[in-house]
Amino acid sequence: MVFSLSATAVPYPRKILYGAAYYEEYAPYDRLNADVAMMKSAGINFVRIGESTWGTLEPQDGVFDYSHIDRVIQAMDKAGIAVIVGTPTYAIPTWLARKYPDVLAITPTGPSRYGPRQNMDITNPHFRFYAERVIRLLVEHVKDQPAVIGFQVDNETKSYHVSSPGVQRGFVDSLKTRFGNLDALNQAYGLDYWSSRINAWEDFPSIDGAVNASLTSAFAEYQRNLVTDYLAWQAGIVRGIKRPNQFITQNFDMDWRGYSYGIQPEVDHFAAARALDVAGIDIYHPTQDHLTGTEIAFGGDLARSMRDGKNYLVIETEAQGFPEWTPFPGQLRLQAYSHLASGAEMVSYWHWATTDNSVETYWRGLISQDYAPNPTFREAIDLLSVELFCSVQAGGVSLRSGYRSAHGSAVRRGEQDGIVALGRSRH
Repeated sequence: MVFSLSATAVPYPRKILYGAAYYEEYAPYDRLNADVAMMKSAGINFVRIGESTWGTLEPQDGVFDYSHIDRVIQAMDKAGIAVIVGTPTYAIPTWLARKYPDVLAITPTGPSRYGPRQNMDITNPHFRFYAERVIRLLVEHVKDQPAVIGFQVDNETKSYHVSSPGVQRGFVDSLKTRFGNLDALNQAYGLDYWSSRINAWEDFPSIDGAVNASLTSAFAEYQRNLVTDYLAWQAGIVRGIKRPNQFITQNFDMDWRGYSYGIQPEVDHFAAARALDVAGIDIYHPTQDHLTGTEIAFGGDLARSMRDGKNYLVIETEAQGFPEWTPFPGQLRLQAYSHLASGAEMVSYWHWATTDNSVETYWRGLISQDYAPNPTFREAIDLLSVELFCSVQAGGVSLRSGYRSAHGSAVRRGEQDGIVALGRSRH
């Protein structure tokens, strides 16, 4: 598989990345060494960590515990496996919700409750203060680790339907800037209908009960802009600290129709991706008899369009997923090649190991709760060690390893890695 790629500002690792999200914090017992050994046997050359565990990293306000992060990075570095670190801001810790309840988003249905992820107001000053602190400290802590090749900012970010008083004030201010006066606003949006005319800015009603489609569409656009601004804010923080050769990405998701498909209505992907070095996307698709390839192809077209035709990263896709999504023999291979053919330069499974508790135990990773090799895992081994990289070698391409660990050993499968430069245009 030969990629012809143009130049980019960031010197990305010149290889295809193949791996999984890894959460050592979730393991029922200490499995790190065993997991790393299995990863090496499978030829996995990177893992993504950290984006889901703010409460473990900062168990109390201002008290930081880097032990899990450090153990994983050091173990991966020793094994020659690269690491992408996520900023852990899409699931807030309990102490933050207790100390500042206003960080929980107010939506048209009322205040959010603590429990689910993505329940915060991304514009809230208290949230921004603590999010910035944890981002800065985490990136500063890990940036000089040679295994760390990049950072993911937040996770599947959206506005989470926030319509707090502060957000609504910001929306009104944006309309003042856009229209200048109320006559222009009322005329443009047809607000004379049903006596919805606004005759003084201080009379502007809550958008939560609005039925005027022009007004609600304008508010939805404003919420999408909040996401763009938020991701640019995070990327700016990370960019000011990271090493020059580390990249910044984000795992945008799509609309959900029981699987990933369609434009995500809460995000302007194309505007938000401008703050990144390389676009990332999550593509979850049906498999078995329902595998069509349409979802993979559409997701690839969308992700490639985010950065002017440049290649992209598949940051999350399923290895087994739902029970009915456990691939038939040969389908994991077919799916991986389909991603690569669409322009992906990384295929990353969510996740390495199926969790033993909480709300996503049904969503299986490369290995299941028994932590033993299975047909899907074995197919991943065959894909990596027998086909994917050796096929590049057979094509006569000059091969090289990408990341070298602090211990001097190249990535084991990296000696067979195809020459790929992330985020570059495909010809």
